[in-house]
Amino acid sequence: MLRREPDVPLLTLVAPAGYGKTSLLWEWLAHEDCLSAWVTLRDRHGDPLLLLREIADALAQAGLIVPAVDLLDKLDTADPDIFDGLILGLCNAMAHLDRGVVLVLDNLHVLDQSAHALRAIACIVEHLPTTGAQLALASRTEPQLLHLGRLRAHRAVRELRFEDLRMDRGEASELLRVAGVELTGSEVELLRQRTEGWPAGLYLAALSLRDQPDLNMALERFAGDDHVVVDYLRDEYLSGLSDEEIELLTRGAILATLHGPLCDALLERSGSTALLEALARGNLLLAPLDRSREWYRCHGLLREALLRELRREDPEGELSIELHRRASVWHAEHGDLDSSIRHAVAAGDAQRAGELLWENLPHYLTQGQNSLVQGWLEQFSSAQIAADPSLAAVAAHSALASGDIRMAERWGLAAAGGLARAATPPSVASLPAGVAIIEAAVGRHGVLPMGRVAARAYELEPLDSPWRSLCCLFLGVAGHLSGDRALAREHLEEGVHRSAVEAPNIEALCLAQLATITSEEGDWQAGAELVDRAVAQVDRHDLGAYPTSALIFAVSAAVRSHIGHVDEGKRDLARATRLMGMLGDFIPWYEAETRIALARAALQLADIRLARTLLAEASHLARRVPDAAVFRVWLDEIWEQVDTAATSALSGSAALTMAELRILRFLPTHLSFREIGLRLHVSTNTVKTQAHAVYRKLGVSSRSEAVARAGEIGLLDA
Repeated sequence: MLRREPDVPLLTLVAPAGYGKTSLLWEWLAHEDCLSAWVTLRDRHGDPLLLLREIADALAQAGLIVPAVDLLDKLDTADPDIFDGLILGLCNAMAHLDRGVVLVLDNLHVLDQSAHALRAIACIVEHLPTTGAQLALASRTEPQLLHLGRLRAHRAVRELRFEDLRMDRGEASELLRVAGVELTGSEVELLRQRTEGWPAGLYLAALSLRDQPDLNMALERFAGDDHVVVDYLRDEYLSGLSDEEIELLTRGAILATLHGPLCDALLERSGSTALLEALARGNLLLAPLDRSREWYRCHGLLREALLRELRREDPEGELSIELHRRASVWHAEHGDLDSSIRHAVAAGDAQRAGELLWENLPHYLTQGQNSLVQGWLEQFSSAQIAADPSLAAVAAHSALASGDIRMAERWGLAAAGGLARAATPPSVASLPAGVAIIEAAVGRHGVLPMGRVAARAYELEPLDSPWRSLCCLFLGVAGHLSGDRALAREHLEEGVHRSAVEAPNIEALCLAQLATITSEEGDWQAGAELVDRAVAQVDRHDLGAYPTSALIFAVSAAVRSHIGHVDEGKRDLARATRLMGMLGDFIPWYEAETRIALARAALQLADIRLARTLLAEASHLARRVPDAAVFRVWLDEIWEQVDTAATSALSGSAALTMAELRILRFLPTHLSFREIGLRLHVSTNTVKTQAHAVYRKLGVSSRSEAVARAGEIGLLDA
């Protein structure tokens, strides 16, 4: 990058300590065919006469004759006319060389408080020739008084910053190897990311790692609180700061990003904006995150080192807890919900975290952010969650969204118990309704009680409540599965309307239920349009990883397969099957309906064996929902279709009658022939006759062999 534009008169390298500015300039000059003069600046160079003398001496050592340079020894003060003339003569001499010349001024930041010296350098910059000469400035802080804005506009300056000086994986690997640490590529990359490519950080990591017996453990533990990093940062960065600046950085280390008003709230004082601007100008591993320079970020290692200092100052953690609480309040007041919850969790404030989470839970759950909610919940113990009704209700709904009905029921009961014990009404809205919704979702007593509880929750909520859409879903399902399609459609359409903007997952589930109803009524094309909308919502909002999306894909597979969209049907069947495997022991009606929809799809896709397996599982689940009358209708209908398909698949002497297929279905069970007869309302002799006919047609001689053979050819689940 330095060699790319040789005619640019000014080069600036601005980066904190440890980024290799000096090393880079030495390496660059070693590869350039030019004269070079180098001045490492010290505090004494704040005297502009002394500065100019040493620049002239450096140029003379490089072989450059500067006219009238001897006048410098005779000057007592920097007379502007004579001084500017000397600088002009120096720059003109640099322009009349056969070879190019580079003047390096290293450590420019030491002159930050020396206005006269900086003006002298600005004068050199102004008079530099446009070709043949370059001035290279290396500084930890932004160069002052050099009119960089004008130079940028005229393309007369080439700027490199710390982002350009970060080490890539190859450079990091070589540095670590030379420092005596051999790591794999992935280990190097881990360390590079942890140090953010900071060369000094990588070297300090090498010093720390090579002296430890267990390299893997040391690598895992290395962070900014390592003593070699802390010592370096204290010497190079923190030692020159005021007490006020140290307090700002140490207290502010609890924040992911620093902002003046936020830090004022944290410290309960004013003036943080000016302090942050000054610290950033000083390149204290503090980088602005926006063009307006309102938000800043500490280098990761520096932040970890500062947190170590905070822990040492506050061993009991009381100050840290109070700082997190203040940060939570400020973020909530300024609309940053995630940060407010994060700080409430960090403070261990279960009540505040529970209230914030509950009030905004529909947003998180319906936008595919349940993993974020679960991460926050994991920071609390089970006892803390159970003790706070809001947090317990959050845990219940989070478990429900992830398909864990047992944990949903457990936390729902804890929330209900907390509400019952409370002496005053809950301070957060919707909590009683939220607990009722969990009761409805668990559905221990069937779909009709589920509908009644959902109706009660619906009435508890105001008209604009986001929870009403979930109530509509449960009411629609209760109506549908109990046989009242008209009522179901009414509730489900309201659910679609209410959830269209704020709850895409609920909208998709309502659309899937409506697609099932529409398809039952024979309008498969309208059903296809509904599942298209449902799947589009799932994909648009990244809800495809939610186990509770299984039913949506199952209905889509059934509908799309029926209308001949085979590839889409197979794709959705696979997606639904994968998600269904993540559900475990979930809501019985949900699991039964999902399997029935998948069985329909499998039947259309000519996978008779899979259809039978799914129907057998659905039949078992349907018995746990005795008031879902529609299940019996669906199961009888699909079993008949499966048996018909199996009959037509056999030919000749092996063809089984419908009566024989019904007997075959019971052969894998523990039921005796007499018990099978009672189930089918036929005599034991009839069962025996039909069973032996099955044996004969399948070419076997026993019940167990018949089951095995039927499994091989797809008549039964193997």
